[in-house]
Amino acid sequence: MEYGKFSRFHDSLTQFKCYEDYLDSKVTPLDLFYFKKELARKLVEHGHRGTVLSREEFEERKAAVQAAEAAKSNAFYDRNRPVTLASAGKELKDNFLKALAEREEANRSGKMTSVIFIRDHNTLGQEVSGYIDYAHRLKTQDFEPYFSGKKRLMPARSDLCYYNWKTQVSTSNSSPNFEVIYDDPNGLLFKNKRDKKILNLDPLSGPGEDSNRTFLQSDIYIHVVIYDHNVRTV
Repeated sequence: MEYGKFSRFHDSLTQFKCYEDYLDSKVTPLDLFYFKKELARKLVEHGHRGTVLSREEFEERKAAVQAAEAAKSNAFYDRNRPVTLASAGKELKDNFLKALAEREEANRSGKMTSVIFIRDHNTLGQEVSGYIDYAHRLKTQDFEPYFSGKKRLMPARSDLCYYNWKTQVSTSNSSPNFEVIYDDPNGLLFKNKRDKKILNLDPLSGPGEDSNRTFLQSDIYIHVVIYDHNVRTV
């Protein structure tokens, strides 16, 4: 069964309060002319009017549809409810930290997925660069120390891409939000896992559909760029 037909079939089950209502929908006026309602239902239930669901199948599928609708409703609620921001109340002076603060709520709520490019020196004085999935880092790390200036956000080997220019160590990892595509003729690309849109990192090309690229001047990093991808929902 095609997905569209399958979906409409399951969605139609929610209009019936009980299995008897479902059977009644299969009973024709001609059936009621010749048979009492209870007998007409029995004929339908036993397949004399085509394929029908058993009581157990009806209850299982209706429950599955209701569970899916509840999950969809909860996802919509989670997406739109207020979130706690690590940047709230912070007096931010650097352009980069201000830019992160402006994007924090959208990345936490799932309305946006941002990729941060950073090039700077690590604590050993080695130049490193990399691409960070901002939304994923927000979920897995406490950002209050970054916004308060106690720590500096830096690329790690577990991020989307990492390169140490001194040791020449290089890593790449897909994240919950992006798939890393490193063998494309156009260079390094990230594919958003939700809408399958491509984020192009080439500074001489456009960033891609529903995406923006922002170059920032920062007092605490050598080079920073933020790629914002606006996630559309159906």
